Order: sequence, then C-alpha cells, then structure tokens
Amino acid sequence: MKNLPAIASTLLLLSVCIISCVTDDEFNVPEIELVNIELLGMEISIEALKDALLQEMANNGNDVLTIEEDIYITAYVISSDEHGNFFEEILVQDVPNTPSAGLKIKIDSNPLFSRFEFGRKVYVKLMGLTVGMDSGQLTVGIRDGNRIGQISESRMFDYVARDTTVVAIQPAPVLILELSEDLINTYVQLNDVQFNRMEVLGDNPLTYAGEPTDMFDGERTLESCVENASMVFSTSTFADFRSVQMAAGKGTITGIFTYNFFGDEFNLVVNDLNGIQLDGIDRCDPLEVDCGIAGTVGNTILFGEFFESQMEGEPIQGNGWTNYAEAGSEIWEAYFDDGSNASLGISARMGTYMSGDDENIGWLITPEINFNEQQGETLSFKTSNSFADGSLLELFFSHDWDGDPASVTNATWNLLPSAVIVQDDDFFGDWIFSGNVDLSCIEGTGHIAWKYVGSGDPDFDGTYELDEIEIRSN
Repeated sequence: MKNLPAIASTLLLLSVCIISCVTDDEFNVPEIELVNIELLGMEISIEALKDALLQEMANNGNDVLTIEEDIYITAYVISSDEHGNFFEEILVQDVPNTPSAGLKIKIDSNPLFSRFEFGRKVYVKLMGLTVGMDSGQLTVGIRDGNRIGQISESRMFDYVARDTTVVAIQPAPVLILELSEDLINTYVQLNDVQFNRMEVLGDNPLTYAGEPTDMFDGERTLESCVENASMVFSTSTFADFRSVQMAAGKGTITGIFTYNFFGDEFNLVVNDLNGIQLDGIDRCDPLEVDCGIAGTVGNTILFGEFFESQMEGEPIQGNGWTNYAEAGSEIWEAYFDDGSNASLGISARMGTYMSGDDENIGWLITPEINFNEQQGETLSFKTSNSFADGSLLELFFSHDWDGDPASVTNATWNLLPSAVIVQDDDFFGDWIFSGNVDLSCIEGTGHIAWKYVGSGDPDFDGTYELDEIEIRSN
C-alpha cells in the first residue's frame, strides 16, 4: 500500500469466539473467551483504503490491491445472515451513527451472525488481504487472480477480530435522491415510502421473493411519498421471509444501501422483516380514472401519432404535443434504430442515462381532447425499453391542465391504470401493446400524458420508447 505513515505496534484487548456445533438451524452467540491479540500497525479509515485502491487503479491499471503493510480498520457490523438475506459476507461501516463509508468482507463461512452479530465492533487486519471493487462495492478478501476471493473459515479470525463491544446502530435518515456511491454498504432509513401499488394492491399482491419469476433475487419498486423518486428493494430467494406477502402500507424501511449482484443498480436490502415498518394506511398513490379495456374500437381517429414526420435526434414537437422537462435537462426525442432494439420507424424516446442530472422527469402531453363530442373513445399505443432499471413510465389524464407547460405540476393528474406499459423485465427488443384502453367514462375536455420519472441515479437510468398512438371513437 502506498504513501502510508510509519507503522506503530498496538496491543488491543479483543474477543475471540468459540465455535460450537448447532442443530435445527438455530444458532446462539458463542461464549466469549477474552485473550490478548497483538494487532500490529496503524489504523486507517475505510475511505483511506478506497483512496489507496483508486490510486492503484489510476497509476498502475490494477483492479485489485494486495495490502503488504500492518494496517487495520475499525468498523461495526451492519448485516446479518440469520434470516438468509446475506450469504458468506459481512458488511461493516465506519461508525455506529451517521456513517460515511462501508465495506464488504468475503468469508467462506455460513452462518456468520453467531460470531459477527449486528452492532459488533470489529478490527479488520488488512495485511495479506486484497481490496477491490466487487459488484460495485469496496470489498476485502483473499486474492484470486484478479478477483476478490473469500477468506477461509479457518483463518477468518486472523483477519477479522471481535471487540467485546456491541453497539446500537442508528440508521442514517436519508432521501432516495440523497443516496450516492459514497454511502454504499451503510445502514440507512427511508421515511414516507411505500411499495408500488402494482405490486401490493389488487387481487394478486406479490411476495418479497417467492414468485416464479424470481430467480436469484426478488426486485420490487420502493417509491417515495415526499420526492419524485423510487429505487429497487431486493430480497434473496434464499431469505426465510421470501414467501411473505409484501407490506401494502406507507411508512419506514431501515436497511443496507448497496448494489445489486451486477453492480449496476442501487438496491436497499433488509436484514429481516423488522426493517420493514409499512403500517400506515395513508398511501400516496395517484388518483385514477379507470374505464377498463374496451371490447370494440371505433373507426374515427381523433388523434394519431406515429412520429414519422419527426426529425431523428430532435425534440418531439408539432401535432399539438407539449414536451416538458419537469426536472433535469432531458426531454422526449425522435429516435430511430434498426438493430436488435429496433424502433418502429421513427419513435419517441425518453432516456436519461449518463445525463449528469440529479433528477429527471419528462412529460409528453397530447393536445386537448373533447370527450363530449363523440362516444366510445379508446386509446392504444406501444412501448419498448432499453433496460428501464429503476425509472418509470406511467400514463395520466388531466381535466384541469390549462395547456401552459409552467403549470403542469399544478394540475390534477389521474392515473390511467388499465394501460399495459413495458416493464424492466420485458425483453428489451419487444414492443408491448397497451391494449385498447377505454376512455368512454371520461366527460368534458382534457389531456393525456406519458410521464417518465428517473430512478434518482442517472448513471443507471434506463430508456423508454413510445409509438403508434391512436385515440379513436365510434
């Protein structure tokens, strides 16, 4: 490790656990035998360790760094594998309250909670370990080629020593839009949140990770009631609460802010169901206008848009459209692609990947439609995506928007829930038909809008495409 001060020897009183056999999947914290362990070297911070890795990557092009000096980190355990939502790893953060950095330690042992329980103060002796980025997370373990391998069970106490102290970890209250890479693997609390209504309401509410489509993790959408933001809530299919029906209320979730397995999307993961406190009945779902799906479709086209007259790469305009960025710099643009994710000729596209914006919300709004002049109105369209990730596309109707872009957010927008819109787990090359959305229960005049909301992390925001829009009547 480069540019570290001179190393001094320190004698600390640490705890070593005695491992005993257990049965029936019940694990008790072993009795502690106190011994004096010589912890050589100098204490550094998790942030300093990450800086050293980044310096190695920049100067020498190495993705991993093997520590050759007597240094150690003091940290506090924030993960627990007692309920199966973590496996052969412990996550630690730098301080019990208001953390600034976290670290993953890979250990070939299961379970670990009986020896490294939640809140346990530990010392990570780094000499001989290798540090790198594993699934987007700062990680230490044993070098395995150019990867981070696991510390063996027989040597885990050589590298991770337990202090006698177990503290109360206080989660850091944050907003979804405040989450960043700096807080990866720290213990956080999100207030005024709920799971998306499509996952928890209706006749078939989902479980946390017990659905047939949940292969390794169940990924659900957690949305904020105080900001235009959402994120992925992830549960392992090995968790003992995987088949529990998801909480349908509003409230607080306390868990570990981390990355998914691929290191390309922010996740929130809880140690157990106690981290999910969604008991409030005052959900913040939008109002709905739901006429259902129409059995027949009229022959008169009230409004149509196939986008063929739009200029590729330019903002969608003309034909009465309002193309408005509520937040961020990105707006709906004309798009063409004849590759594996082919467009339908020219399509409308909204995507904010690598925009650099803190937040992105984009509206595409039709001209005003008078629903009193005819009968049997229906709406149809097609959508596709390029890995939507945590971003959302929804369909709304407003009676009271006055047509001024500046007043979009002041209007009342009602969700049109019957429309089928492409989801992140749909194949990225497919175009999904909306169904013939019945609008015949609407009276008066109003506007229909497609609203894109980014995940709050533009580095990983996805893209939606929209095409073949028709509003018909008898």
